[in-house]
Amino acid sequence: MSCNLAEFDSYKSIENHQWNSENKIEFIVSNNDTISQKNVFIHIRSNKDYEFSSLFLIAKIEFPHGFSVVDTLEYEMTDVHGKWLGTGFTELKENKLFYKENVVFSEKGDYKFNIQHATRAISDIEGKNPLKGITDVGLSIEKVK
Repeated sequence: MSCNLAEFDSYKSIENHQWNSENKIEFIVSNNDTISQKNVFIHIRSNKDYEFSSLFLIAKIEFPHGFSVVDTLEYEMTDVHGKWLGTGFTELKENKLFYKENVVFSEKGDYKFNIQHATRAISDIEGKNPLKGITDVGLSIEKVK
């Protein structure tokens, strides 16, 4: 018997599956539990148009009282042989990526999560081209068992 410990689970669709680097995906999470440990995951749904073996993200958490934390993250999207990681039987794959582990949200109120990509082709240093093949970006928060 498994139990779902997700306290928050939400997705935002990427228009035309083309994610512009300045397009920040925002999630607002209300928190009343200031003592439980939680794991935070970023979910990425991608299709065959995604052209890189990894994904670089900039993730920011804004706490209710103004403090913020910014992380630059790298996730592998394929194995060493180029096989897509993630779940799904069709061309759509979903990757559930660890973002924060065993974290306690010690303030009551709304936490703002912003996720944007920082993945670039070598020829696109300034990030002018949208990232193709990302269909949805999600965020989930689960209570640690």
